Amino acid sequence: MATTSPTRIDDDLYASAKAVGALMSRSAAQQLAHWARIGRELEAAGSVSHRAIAEVLAGEQSYDHLGVEEQAVVRAEWAERLAVKIAGLDLSQTFAAERRAYIELDESGQVVRRTPGRGSAS
Repeated sequence: MATTSPTRIDDDLYASAKAVGALMSRSAAQQLAHWARIGRELEAAGSVSHRAIAEVLAGEQSYDHLGVEEQAVVRAEWAERLAVKIAGLDLSQTFAAERRAYIELDESGQVVRRTPGRGSAS
């Protein structure tokens, strides 16, 4: 069994780990450990250019010019950024504020039309 050591991290990093971890079925601590392992492997990999990855993530270079290992890192980062964005969405609140009807699946998988101010109708 692995032992753990306490450490302090920024609140925004913890919040990201909590959001992404929930989507990946991990606790915030498990997500942080996952990210740390990825970082350790990246730093140890001589074939991965951190600068090239950073440039692609910043939109300064093309993804297609990366090697396969670097592309894998970029895809993982994109997936995690997307997961955080999705976790932060509350379209039902947005639609209600705009008084827009929308359709979604309920908890049992049934199609439901949501109409702000009128509840829902199947």
